[in-house]
Amino acid sequence: MIAETVCAAVSAAGLGIAAITAYRKRFLRATRIAAYALVPLGLVMTGVVQWMADTAFSPTAWAGFGVLGAAWLLFMTTRAVERRRGVTGKDSAASGAGAIAAAASAPSLGQGTRPEARPATAPKASASGSSGADDFSDIEAILKKHGI
Repeated sequence: MIAETVCAAVSAAGLGIAAITAYRKRFLRATRIAAYALVPLGLVMTGVVQWMADTAFSPTAWAGFGVLGAAWLLFMTTRAVERRRGVTGKDSAASGAGAIAAAASAPSLGQGTRPEARPATAPKASASGSSGADDFSDIEAILKKHGI
């Protein structure tokens, strides 16, 4: 009952301030103040204030908040442990009982042809057959030629 009275008084005071602001020809600001002033009255009329008051003084509601807090704490603890171990969401899902078989990724219409893997080749030497350290000698010669 007291909460409803306080909200009604706040709304009335806000509407009074909005009226004074509109009298001073600041209509946009007055409209904004009136909108803020009507919020507490709307909350009282919809029953939100009564519900909040009932929740604030209810031991069952506070026990529910405690259970939610415990669930959140457990969730965050498991996330921290996963991060410390270096396990990502994909790794933990693949190691579970419902892991997907390796053949499941094969195409359903047939195996098809796969391109052959390229053999690893050594890096090509320069045209003169010199090593990698001599490759910079060409660059150094060009820089010296231009006086750099």
